[in-house]
Amino acid sequence: MADLFDKISKDPVLAAARMGREQGIYPYFKPLSETEGTEVCIGDHRLIMIGSNNYLGLTTHPRVRRAAMEAIERYGTSCTGSRFLNGTLELHKELERRLAKFLGKEAALIFGTGYQANLGAITALMDKKDIVIGDREIHASLMDAIKMAGCQFKRFKHNDLEDLARVLEECGDAPKLIVVDGVYSMGGDLAPLPEIIPLAKRYGARLFVDDAHGLGVMGEGGRGTHFHFDCVDEVDVIMGTFSKSFASLGGVVAGDRDVIDYIQHHARSLIFSASMPPANVATVLACLDVIEEDPSYVERVHVQSAKARDGLRNLGYDCGQSVTPIVPVFIKNEMHTVFMWKALYDQGVYTNPVLPPAVPPSKSLLRTSYMATHTDAQIETVLEVFARVGQETGFLQPAGV
Repeated sequence: MADLFDKISKDPVLAAARMGREQGIYPYFKPLSETEGTEVCIGDHRLIMIGSNNYLGLTTHPRVRRAAMEAIERYGTSCTGSRFLNGTLELHKELERRLAKFLGKEAALIFGTGYQANLGAITALMDKKDIVIGDREIHASLMDAIKMAGCQFKRFKHNDLEDLARVLEECGDAPKLIVVDGVYSMGGDLAPLPEIIPLAKRYGARLFVDDAHGLGVMGEGGRGTHFHFDCVDEVDVIMGTFSKSFASLGGVVAGDRDVIDYIQHHARSLIFSASMPPANVATVLACLDVIEEDPSYVERVHVQSAKARDGLRNLGYDCGQSVTPIVPVFIKNEMHTVFMWKALYDQGVYTNPVLPPAVPPSKSLLRTSYMATHTDAQIETVLEVFARVGQETGFLQPAGV
């Protein structure tokens, strides 16, 4: 009789993880021993952090920390029920009102995580007769949501408008939803919303933008990719997360009032989960205050990331089409990527090695990302280490060769 656990001993992912641990090159699940700022400690090893989504650096902002602590003092540590029942505080409603205005939409709905926001919105909106047309590089949470929705799913080549038009043509008159990331989390490039929107209108499709990495970073005052491209009204549903620029945990979907009300009454990930804890909600509200009162955070993250991106390209690294604080360094070969990660780690620079299946074969990369709070000296040190490691590993040719 077959044993359910037989697959564990044969799993190639687990085998590779064990081999990596044995060789001292396993890069994942490394515990930080202090707060996640521009520098971190792993054990006694101090590193410059360029592997974080803390784009505005607000996790350590005194005002943001104070707001979280004051919320605990007033409301306690948790909401023990669903938003449907006893889990809605006025604090939740205040945040939803603020976010709707911030995102330029009639209404907003917050979830416990960004994953739950995507899951709830997609499964609520899509039926078996409906079709999702998704970019090939949309986030894994959207892929899971589409699968759970049970709708038809068609994909188009990444940011390829001709291929999108072809797929839309194939769909005929069926109800359709185009799904893209505003900022792609690995490549750091943008969805071409101004070109996608006319296609959506021509073929009668709605548009859903996952702006998890755009919220707080792109557009006027960090209001998102739809503001960056001046197409606020043409995006039907905008989604964002709080675990990046907003120094917290949670997610939001925003759109027309009736659409958000519909999602609120059909999203199982909202109905059957406890609501965001008060401290998390208060943190997001405080971050909104900081961003709205001081636009320099949003401006500076682009200045610092541009310094790093230009510097890496000048050294000879391939950073793809990035125009955001996410700057990939394409190494391509899986083992070379791991060895580069280890060499950078040993010399005090924290990056994220990204390997298949998270990226296509032969497109392994080091995902680097930058904060508004990175100093010029830290960026310079990062570039010096990348130059040294690139030459020591043979990935870059020595100067003058």
